[in-house]
Amino acid sequence: MTKLEILITGDGSTSFFHPELDETYHSRHGAIQEAVHVFIKTGLEHSIQENNLKQISIFEMGFGTGLNCLLTDLWSLENSFTINYTGIENTVLSDEQIDSCNYVEKLNDKNAAEIFNKIHASQWNEEATISDDFKLTKIESDIEKFKSSKKFDLIYFDAFGPRVQPFLWEITVLKKMYELLNSGGFFVTYCAKGSVRRTLIELGFEVERLPGPPGKREMLRARKVD
Repeated sequence: MTKLEILITGDGSTSFFHPELDETYHSRHGAIQEAVHVFIKTGLEHSIQENNLKQISIFEMGFGTGLNCLLTDLWSLENSFTINYTGIENTVLSDEQIDSCNYVEKLNDKNAAEIFNKIHASQWNEEATISDDFKLTKIESDIEKFKSSKKFDLIYFDAFGPRVQPFLWEITVLKKMYELLNSGGFFVTYCAKGSVRRTLIELGFEVERLPGPPGKREMLRARKVD
């Protein structure tokens, strides 16, 4: 089991610090507010509106604590919107580590506890129904080994940053993201590094630099156009 240190981020929600990588799982300025800004507002809501979707398929690179998945399912419940969600993770957190997350308390949503428990009780590598309009498949694998015939409307790219895991932000992995997307699909990430933006453009994405969450000046949103 990876030894992680619990930390409280700026909005009061928990995250983890990975001492070996010298990296946190979420923004120190606020785990929940970062996830809402980058993935829900700038990713999910924009994708649905821009492509006039009646349902959406999402791929998350870096499932981690399941925070993005939880927020997405709660959004699905609130909006009665069908979502098929696939998340990949190569370092699965322990039950003890998941139990130390305080997202349910901080979100103050009557459905949060049940949803969060179902997300983490679901079996890896099998599809599970988490709520009426939300299906989840958690994949335990390295991204390099992952293969899928399925295409997605939106990618949440939430891997550790390029400073500590640069290979995840280079052309081989980002090309796989491009290939996983439907035409017109979106890729969103908290990272706004110039080399990442240039690689996305080289692959054929239309890339926007957008205001980042609190504590971060910019983030990236890219659209597959072909």
